Amino acid sequence: MSDTASLAARYRRALLLAPALVFLAVFFVMPLFDNSLRSFRDDAGGITLARYVAFLTDRFYLGVIVETVALSAAVTAISVVIAYPVAYVLVRKAGRLSGLIIFLLIAPLLTSIIMRTFGWQVLFARRGLVNQWLVHDLGLLDAPLRWLNTPGLAIAALVHVLVPFAVLSIASVLQGVDRRLEEGALILGASKIRTFFEVTLPLTLDGVGTGAILVFMIATGSFVTLVLLGGGFQTLPLLIYQQFNTTRDFALASTMSTILLVIAVACLWLQLRLVRRQGV
Repeated sequence: MSDTASLAARYRRALLLAPALVFLAVFFVMPLFDNSLRSFRDDAGGITLARYVAFLTDRFYLGVIVETVALSAAVTAISVVIAYPVAYVLVRKAGRLSGLIIFLLIAPLLTSIIMRTFGWQVLFARRGLVNQWLVHDLGLLDAPLRWLNTPGLAIAALVHVLVPFAVLSIASVLQGVDRRLEEGALILGASKIRTFFEVTLPLTLDGVGTGAILVFMIATGSFVTLVLLGGGFQTLPLLIYQQFNTTRDFALASTMSTILLVIAVACLWLQLRLVRRQGV
């Protein structure tokens, strides 16, 4: 009887999961598979690796991959450095204000990234609010500065978008750290700074790693911010966008999309390894 009940429970779970699995298969897996398959087809309809060989041996394309990874790594490093103090204050110091801080972190994620990027344009345009304050209100400058189409502003905008992911990842792990370990280190004579670097920080490295991987993965696929704010970057998502909309070379765009997908899957695999190591 118990075996029959267990089998029936499995069937019920399968039926409940079926709609979601079908939706993912039709609207997510199949388009990705078709896109990847297009990258392996030659003009005659056969299978070829020529595009991958050409892409991975061409200096220009290799430079694009390197620039994509370097930009994502820079954004990730800055995001983690900013996120850790915020997460620490959220978990250890905020108290009743923790709900407000979480709301302020999550609220921007509910706004379109295009609207947020346009907000940066409004602030830092030649006649934007920042230049108005610096030139007319405060009188610190004689002429407005050129903020748009600079690498620094593009990186700052990406960090603004991605910091909440790092904060939430770090805060979730920091919340599980046993405070008695830190108290024990203080009782044994360690300073607060030494306790942080030798006790707290090592215990939260899993959260730091998870947040860094998540931010890096999203940053590698970001292109809307770079398209609208410029910065002179030539990244893989921008190149894919150009291939689809300008040159109309769908096969090459599919090749680059597949390579970008492989990078994202590698990030997910690393994140899964970290989660398993935490025993979640």
